[in-house]
Amino acid sequence: MRILIVEDDPLLGDGITRALTKTGNSADWLTSGEEAWHILQFEHFDCMILDLGLPGMDGLSLLRQLRKAGNTLPVLILTARDAIEDRIAGLDAGADDYLLKPFDLAELRARLRAVTRRYKGYSDTLLQLGDLSIDTQGQSVSYCGHAVVLSRREYGLLLTLAENAGKVLSRSRLEESLYGWGNEVESNTLEVHIHHLRKKLNTSVIRTVRGVGYMMDRVDT
Repeated sequence: MRILIVEDDPLLGDGITRALTKTGNSADWLTSGEEAWHILQFEHFDCMILDLGLPGMDGLSLLRQLRKAGNTLPVLILTARDAIEDRIAGLDAGADDYLLKPFDLAELRARLRAVTRRYKGYSDTLLQLGDLSIDTQGQSVSYCGHAVVLSRREYGLLLTLAENAGKVLSRSRLEESLYGWGNEVESNTLEVHIHHLRKKLNTSVIRTVRGVGYMMDRVDT
């Protein structure tokens, strides 16, 4: 997943970013609602972790503005505000989930997986596309019943393509899903990952759409 973190606490923001990156996600961190609003106009994310007590444009204002603009990005509110009224206000503003500080990182990751699964249209932790099975909780993959060992980047790329089966994803979109801001990406890195996935699975699993990007076909069940 590519996750946007909007948190003004420097220790917490840095800690969440590092923790999510270590588990195979691409995590980008901002400290203000205004920055987040600007970035979300032209960059794609799979979900957002949003603090309510932000300077300037607070979290609720940002969330209401996003929903008013038709942005359906899954949002998990992460805040120290524990009053029932605050939780109701956050959910009514369009949040998909709510987690109180202090929190456990394992629970945060589980909640992120849950909100993104619901948003992308599958409720189980097992994503099945024909002979391909992806366990999003255990981050494991099997093909034709055999376990397939993938690197962290290969798994992230495969999951992004599988969750968007039937859609052509551009090179830039796929690179964004794998690498956060400030990471240098070699010009052929994406092609190398695609090559390895085809070698470990099957050349037909990922299709190249010339001049556009890559895709996986949707499999009717």
